[in-house]
Amino acid sequence: MKTVKPIEQPTDLHTGLTTEQVKQRVEQGKTNVQLKKLSRSIPQILADNFFTLFNILNFVIAILIFWTGAYKNLFFLGPVLINLIIGSYQEIRSKLTVDKISLVNESKLTVTRDGHAQTIPIDQLVEDDIVLLKRGNTVPADGIVRITTGLQTDESSLTGESDSVSKEVGAPAYSGSFVIAGQGYIQLTQVGHASFVAQLSNAVSQDKPELSVLMRIINRIIKVLTYTIIPVGLILFFRSYLRNGDLVKAILGTSASVIGMIPEGLVVLTSIALATGAYKLSQRHILVRSLNAIETLARVDTLCLDKTGTITTGQLTVKKVIPFGQSEAQIDAIATLIVQATKETNATAAAILALEKKALSAPVQDVIAFSSERKYSGVVTADHHYLMGAPEFILTDVSADQQAAIDQATTAGYRVLAVVIETAGRRELAGLILIADQVRKQAKDTFAYLRNQGLQLKIISGDNPVTVVNVAQQAGIEGSEHYVDLSQVGDNPDYQQLVSDNQVFGRVKPQQKAELIKAMQANGQTVGMTGDGVNDVLAMRQSDCSIAMAGESDAAEATANFVLLDHNFDSMINMLNEGRRVINNVERVASMYLIKTIYSVVLSILFIILGTGYPFQLSQMTPINVLTVGIPTFFLALEPNYTPPAGRFMRNVMEIALPAALCDILLLVGINILDRWQNYSFATTSTLSVFTIGLIGFCALVSISNPLVPRKKVMIGALFALFILTFFYATKIFALQSIWPLNWWYSWLYLALLLISWPLFLFMREVLGRRVFSRIKWK
Repeated sequence: MKTVKPIEQPTDLHTGLTTEQVKQRVEQGKTNVQLKKLSRSIPQILADNFFTLFNILNFVIAILIFWTGAYKNLFFLGPVLINLIIGSYQEIRSKLTVDKISLVNESKLTVTRDGHAQTIPIDQLVEDDIVLLKRGNTVPADGIVRITTGLQTDESSLTGESDSVSKEVGAPAYSGSFVIAGQGYIQLTQVGHASFVAQLSNAVSQDKPELSVLMRIINRIIKVLTYTIIPVGLILFFRSYLRNGDLVKAILGTSASVIGMIPEGLVVLTSIALATGAYKLSQRHILVRSLNAIETLARVDTLCLDKTGTITTGQLTVKKVIPFGQSEAQIDAIATLIVQATKETNATAAAILALEKKALSAPVQDVIAFSSERKYSGVVTADHHYLMGAPEFILTDVSADQQAAIDQATTAGYRVLAVVIETAGRRELAGLILIADQVRKQAKDTFAYLRNQGLQLKIISGDNPVTVVNVAQQAGIEGSEHYVDLSQVGDNPDYQQLVSDNQVFGRVKPQQKAELIKAMQANGQTVGMTGDGVNDVLAMRQSDCSIAMAGESDAAEATANFVLLDHNFDSMINMLNEGRRVINNVERVASMYLIKTIYSVVLSILFIILGTGYPFQLSQMTPINVLTVGIPTFFLALEPNYTPPAGRFMRNVMEIALPAALCDILLLVGINILDRWQNYSFATTSTLSVFTIGLIGFCALVSISNPLVPRKKVMIGALFALFILTFFYATKIFALQSIWPLNWWYSWLYLALLLISWPLFLFMREVLGRRVFSRIKWK
């Protein structure tokens, strides 16, 4: 690991830097600038939305069409620009909201300046600042330990080793690690881009974040199209030009083919859906750190819960003190001394200090900081070691009446702390402190809803499993009677078997939490993890999706995909539903974009073989693209749809897109054959083709709109009316042939197409559904 720069001029620990020294370092650029924004910058959003392969193709084609003078065919740019504007606006709005809420929730640390303690944001720290770090804090920059009270850090994110590292005075502290025990003061020596984690980030800056399932599938579709559109388009262009010698006609026909192959708006629509989801969640006081996590959460089938702060309120109170060999007052005094000496600020420490008892008057020689691995803390005096923590970890010899008291308290749902006096290596139980936590009022309803939605709930806690079971039963979590004490399973248990057999896991150490999550994933589960403490960080990193409570641990918040800013665990329902809405609606409307992609590719290849021109021009497809795809998919993407994702995106999409595309291909080939027999004009055949594609488009739209509630019926009815009116009153705008007045033969053609489209679509869906889709193993 990189060496931390030694201290050249030690800063006075009592005064810290002066205001003038801070100003000088800011001017020199020695500030702890943020290395990575939580969201993309506005220029990045605009660039990512505008400069894509498909948009470049669109604009190249637009230039060629402009050169031909066929300006009506430039209408296709309207939906493209509208998609870009709406998509960019939604993402920017989401970014500004998320950045604002992130700023409010930004981590702050205590520094010593001008002889006073100040709390400032981490990006305002400068080189040589003296920073106080406590359990749960993330180390903000590289530094040297100047004072330590049992300071221990976890550097697993930097080294891969999960063991805690004790920090003595003069030891290096690395940015990106986090404090798991004790506290201490460090002097920052390398801040901002000079720190270890910054250089590590720069080394892997080419790595892209893992894409969600939805975006991976869409990118796969785009990749296939990338290798298809350009060669097919070029072959079609030269085939048409060499056959007819008409450059303008070749350009316009090829343009209609290429634009038809592009699923315009699908990527933008997905981005809009995710950005809108993040915006809606922010309105409910939920900070979204990753847009992809919105989708991932919706796919979670196993949710792991930490007891304190999720099932319970986390507001602990001391309910009873049971003395053994010492008075109740003496036990209170020992507990208060330990809390004051270790300077813990967690809920347990707050509950003990709330007793307002006088601490034991004994000079403290050393402090044993609490850690989740050790599960106890203590102080060392001249005569004794005073310890406080979990009975199983702190006591070596327990009498029958002591064990009975412990068992009775844990069965009643209390958190039990043993206060122990150690003399000459022999530990004696002074007494038990019983601490109660309150189950959240809405816990039963929340967990019942999650269970009904198909989520398996598992509780992973550092507390005694009997205590956890009691709390779980109060919260109405089914199956909680199946539990295991992880302190009793040995060093190499079969974690996969443990997670299969049990619902509650007690006395779990941080590394064991991560192993349990890994075992569930190995069993094929998609795992979400909720937590609020530093002991949950490893498990949160291992999980597919992580949720943290704000204000409890900087490390947990920095790790989490979601942060519940108001500590309201009931928000899980909103988060789950928002993710499902995004997945289900994108899945619902994606088929509408892929219909024209499929028939455009097939028709292009078919007409290359036949040597005929493309059957319609771009301008003629504009009303179809707007009325059957653009407008309805925008509204359908915002529909509430909270059913669990089926996990078969491609099948669901192709069950609509492929039958519709095949219907278009069959009918358009039929029109082409009829044209060769009757020798129709291009205006007639192209209008018939566009009318056919529009009818099949509405058939698909009706199918994806189920259930057809009144507002959807009104929308589809209005759009269909506009579609029919286009062929009466807007024909000149879109270069279509008016269907009125027509001779009786043409009228029968349009009527036949109108009558055959729906039965043909249903027939193709039935045939493909039974004969093809049921036999394909979709991924």
